[in-house]
Amino acid sequence: MTEQSINTYLLARLVWIRKHRQRLAIREHAPTHRYTEGESHLFGGQRYALKIVERPVPARVELGHDVLLLQVRPGTSAERRRSILDAWYRRQLKVAVPGLIAGYQPRMGVRVQEFGVKRMKTRWGTCNPRARRIWLNLELAKAPPACLEYIVVHEMVHLLEPSHNARFHALMDRFLPEWRLRKALLNRLPLRP
Repeated sequence: MTEQSINTYLLARLVWIRKHRQRLAIREHAPTHRYTEGESHLFGGQRYALKIVERPVPARVELGHDVLLLQVRPGTSAERRRSILDAWYRRQLKVAVPGLIAGYQPRMGVRVQEFGVKRMKTRWGTCNPRARRIWLNLELAKAPPACLEYIVVHEMVHLLEPSHNARFHALMDRFLPEWRLRKALLNRLPLRP
């Protein structure tokens, strides 16, 4: 390619490049947790201070007014603390998502056969239209409920339209008119999809 062709291409994609650079900068500032007392952790879009209680009993997590209480055995490693919190986040999503799916299925005329939650590095969710299966990113437990709803609807729309074409956007507008605002909010959060 000539230098002029490269410059023309870059200028044509400048808005996209700036948007994605900004998104990456936000994610680079996402907190790296050590799972220690007083750290700030998100749940449902709200910040909670992590309170560690060490007792020789089974691990558990409790949500308080402004505290996320993590009860662990003495000497529990940071990795194990993360695993315990991740399991709690997963359970919270497993409770919240079925109601969202059940509410949208009759409106959309689709049926989700199965959904799951897993850690994903680059996506908020994914859909397998043939299997009618949806996977959601574990990090969505940390996002506001409106963002979780947006991703659930987004993946359910893929049961009607597999690609992100004009029909997909029209269906999103029909089933969740404010989806663009929710998408923008999700992309501004210091989370890693």
